[in-house]
This record gives sequence, structure tokens and C-alpha cells, in this order.
Amino acid sequence: MARATVMVADDEQNMLRTVDSILRAEGFDVVQAQSGRAALEKLAEKPVHVILTDARMPAVDGFELLAETRQRYPHIPVVMMTAYATPKLAVQAIKGGAADYIAKPFDPEELIHVVRTVMRDELLQEENRQLKGMLGRRFGLDDLIGLSPAMREVRELIKVTAPTEATVLLVGESGTGKEMAASALHIHSSRSEQPFIGINCAAIPENLLESELFGHEKGAFTGAVRQRIGRFEEADGGTLFLDEIGDMGPQLQSKLLRVLEEKQFQRVGGNETIKVNVRVIAATNQNLKEALSSGKFRQDLYHRLNVVQIKFPALRERTGDIELLANHFLHQFAEAMGKRIVSFSEPAMRLMLGYPWPGNVRELRNAIERAVIVETTDNIRAQSLPTALGEPVATGQPIPANLEAAVADYERGLIEQALRQHRGKINDTAAALGITRHALRYRMQKLGMDVDEVFEKG
Repeated sequence: MARATVMVADDEQNMLRTVDSILRAEGFDVVQAQSGRAALEKLAEKPVHVILTDARMPAVDGFELLAETRQRYPHIPVVMMTAYATPKLAVQAIKGGAADYIAKPFDPEELIHVVRTVMRDELLQEENRQLKGMLGRRFGLDDLIGLSPAMREVRELIKVTAPTEATVLLVGESGTGKEMAASALHIHSSRSEQPFIGINCAAIPENLLESELFGHEKGAFTGAVRQRIGRFEEADGGTLFLDEIGDMGPQLQSKLLRVLEEKQFQRVGGNETIKVNVRVIAATNQNLKEALSSGKFRQDLYHRLNVVQIKFPALRERTGDIELLANHFLHQFAEAMGKRIVSFSEPAMRLMLGYPWPGNVRELRNAIERAVIVETTDNIRAQSLPTALGEPVATGQPIPANLEAAVADYERGLIEQALRQHRGKINDTAAALGITRHALRYRMQKLGMDVDEVFEKG
């Protein structure tokens, strides 16, 4: 798992070195930029979690950098630094969208406290957005739609496993329904009236995840100004859902194993032993057996989590369920939007049946939502579906000579379509694609994509 990254923009080399040294000593990665323009260029190359910028720099100053960042990367919190601290500048920074403001010279402890605070606030907001769809309503067995043998087996396993106290490992590609299954396991258990707490292990940098899981005591680290309980305590008596467990670092894996075995732990920086009664459900889209072979995932933790394994099939492996799912989503969105759309045209259904759905059920759901929004007749037509679906692959059509290039072209088209649909808003686009905004930015950078260029292409 990557460490949290902070960008520092300042035209004074000594200040850059000083701040770099302070942050790295606290376990952060640092990206240096000697001007606002350089900061914007580097932001397009490498995702960061927080930006620290001097207010006064030549050419593109801190306020211009703040404005550009709020427009292009609204999810990245910006902290303004200045040697000319005045109430007017502070108000200007906050009104401009800065997450905080710090006056030079500052103590290292003050700097670390500000960085940790704004980063934690943003990560929690992001995590809440990611989990809101899952935790906002309670999903049961009836929500896991499908008549294929694989989905029948999934529902049967949930039905017989839910009433037990067994730890469950949900495996399968992204978008196959693992989050819904975790909810179903909870509400069909004896813990259904108790908390159901979820955390995405991939969404939080490693040096913050331990505190999120187990909490911390006041003074446990720089910036820990008060005691904070973690997710295990919040879930006491109920269920804790650990999504993307394969992204957890080895040190935390060891601590998690002890908690699962002993049902007790200590907060970061604390001595008090806290006992909890929590059922753990974990999920991953990774091949944990390969991670075991490479040493990236502990074998003893794997066996502790894998008491019951439920494998979710990719949508391309159960094409017979596509029409059933599509009609379910159609009726759901048409009712929510007050539209009288009752069915799909034959070309539209052929298009969906011939498409491989790499984003699985989540991608299908987003495609139907988009189609309901733009459709003006009482049937979903092929042209109302995302253009990324293209035309169905004909039987016997040759496989592309360069698979990676073909996949990249598909991914680029899907992202472009989503960006246009959501008017370039990264947060909304990422949510529609079922990924985090950091993942979206990484994919766009890998593909050499830029929001402005997408709209220039029309």
C-alpha cells in the first residue's frame, strides 16, 4: 500500500528542504515544486493527498494554484503557508477553498498536526462517499439478482452462513456485488440490529489505516490532539466489513490476525486492553493465493479469514443474467426519475448481451442509469447506451493483435464517456465508474488523458 503523499510548493529552496525533512520523518512521501506552475505540472503526473503551498510565489502564486486545484482536483485539500500572516490573507485563503492556513515560521508539530487533520478529514469524507451507497440501505438476499447456478450458490452460501459467527471471505472482481453480500450476511444474522461498519483498506494510506481500525490515544503521534476510537470499537456487537483486504500492509496484517484470534487490542499509543465482540467479513478483488506465494499476504491470516469463502462470478460468466439485471435496473431508475420507460429495443439488448462488461454488475447498473437519463422514448434504444459498449463482437471475429492496446482503447472510451456525462467532475465520474477518484486519476494519467482534452475532442 502506498504511503500518504504531500506536495510542497514554495519558491524558497531552504523552505522546501525543511518541510520535506519534517514530513518524511513522519512517514509521508513528498513531492517538491518550486513554483505554482511546476506544482500543476506535477499534479498531472502523480496523485497526492495534500498540497502545502506558499501564498506568494512568482508567476502562478499560491492563490492561483489553490483556484486551479479546486477546479481540476477538488478532492485534494490545500493548506496555505505564508510569512505575511494577516487576517485578510487568512480569510482570502479559506474563502478560496483552502482546507487550512499556517503562518511561517511554524513548529514541526504544528505542521504535522495540520497535515494529518486535513488529510484525515478528506479521507473520511471519501470513504463515506464510497460506502454511502452500500451502508445507506440494507441489502438482503433478494437484492442479489441472478438465476445462474453460480448466483444461486452465492445466495445459498449466504443463507446458511449468515446465522453463524464464521468469518467470511468474499472474492471476485470489482463490481460483482461483494459489498451487497456483506450487508446481506449482516442483516440475516443475529447481529442485524447492531452496527454494520465498513472500511476500504485500499482508500486509506498505510500510515493512517492502523489508527482508523484500532483508534488512538491523545498524544500517540504528532497531531493526535484527542483520543479517537477505531472501527473495531464502533462495530462492537455487530459486523465489521474490511473491503479490499488484499491491499493491507504486512505489519497491519499481523495485528489484525491477533485481534481476530484474541478478540482484543490496544489503541495506537495506548496500554489499555480493549475487548470487542465483532464478526469480520473481508473482501478482495485480488488473487490472494498468488499474494501468499509472493509473501505479500500472510498465510495464517488468509486461513483465519477464509473460514467460509464465497466467490462471485464475473458478469461475463453469467450472461444469462444480463437481461434480468438490465430490466431490474431499468424499472428501478425509471420509477426514481418518473419516466415511463418500459423495455429495451432489440438492438439495445443485443448490444448489452454482446458486451463483456469488465466493470461487471456495477458497470451495467451505471449504463442503465445513463440510458434512462438520456432516453426520450418509452424504450431504451441502442444509441442511449454508453458509446463504450460499441457493437457486439461477432462469433468468429478475430482476437485483437494487441490485447493491451484494445483494453486501453476501451478503458479510454469508457472514461471519456463518463467525463462528458458528468461534465468533467472527477468525483462524480469516479463514482459512476465505481472506482475511487485517486484510481480514476491514476488510470487517466496512465492513459495520457486530460479532462480539458476530452472536451476539446467534443
